[in-house]
Amino acid sequence: MREITTFLWFDGQALEAAEHYTSVFEDGKILGTVLNGLAGPGAEGTVLTVDFELAGRRYIALNGGPGEGFNTSVSLMVQCETGEEVDYYWERLSEGGEQGPCGWLKDRFGVSWQVTPTLMFELQQHPDQVKAQAVVAAMLHMGKLDPAALQAAFDDA
Repeated sequence: MREITTFLWFDGQALEAAEHYTSVFEDGKILGTVLNGLAGPGAEGTVLTVDFELAGRRYIALNGGPGEGFNTSVSLMVQCETGEEVDYYWERLSEGGEQGPCGWLKDRFGVSWQVTPTLMFELQQHPDQVKAQAVVAAMLHMGKLDPAALQAAFDDA
């Protein structure tokens, strides 16, 4: 099967966004850039696309000009093993952006992210639905997700 690559449309901020994302993720790296030539669509010598990788997944940032913009109907999820990882990604990705409910945020470029402890999925899929729904109820009252509080909601149900 061929690879599926996520394209992210920016208005002149493709390189800045790719550099930011690759600085946040330990294994992030820029794989290459394509510059506009005489044919355009942008000014000759400016960045058209940036090919980069985060957590082993490839993305392409495109300087497509003004467009539809990002919205919350599509987001990138970062699954975290520890509360410290949640804190790290939450702070760095939301810097200059907007923190939202239930582990969602928008970064300074308008891209939506979910910073989610893997524990939450494990607890929500537990066969005891009273306990699983207690986790959902706790999550609905949080901004940044707190794995210890989710576990406590599960244990106390």
